Amino acid sequence: MKDIPQGGYVKDVNNDLNQFVGIYKANFQGNETTLYITKVEHMFKERIDQSYYMDALIIRYTVKNSSGAILQDTQYNTQNDFYSIWSSPQENGVALYYPGTNCGVGNGKVILFKINPTQLSWEYRPNGKLLDEYNCPGNQDLTVYLPVTKDLIFTKQ
Repeated sequence: MKDIPQGGYVKDVNNDLNQFVGIYKANFQGNETTLYITKVEHMFKERIDQSYYMDALIIRYTVKNSSGAILQDTQYNTQNDFYSIWSSPQENGVALYYPGTNCGVGNGKVILFKINPTQLSWEYRPNGKLLDEYNCPGNQDLTVYLPVTKDLIFTKQ
């Protein structure tokens, strides 16, 4: 994204992102994760030295334990901060930036591959981050609830 002109627009001209849109579920280590994937057109991105517009996938999610209690829910979050940063149409793949939770815990990259019309393969690569009372004050929940794994299959609902 470094070669985008100031105020430019990175458009999904072939609608490659559309194949990922939908609601998907998977179970991992006793928790059920539901992904709500939407496509946003003309999303504004501002960086230190550049601002531009882009078409992107946005993920919101819920994670429930085996009793059905909600562990984490971003379904009604209004920020578009879990978004696609790269796509590979020839591989049916997309990479997304995940900002993490409290104090940025778990921030990293999620890679999705479309296996067939009803299934996605998930890989989550969190970055390591040292936290202490200085950079994460208070009694924050520092649990990463998203499935930290590779090749987890999500099924379209």
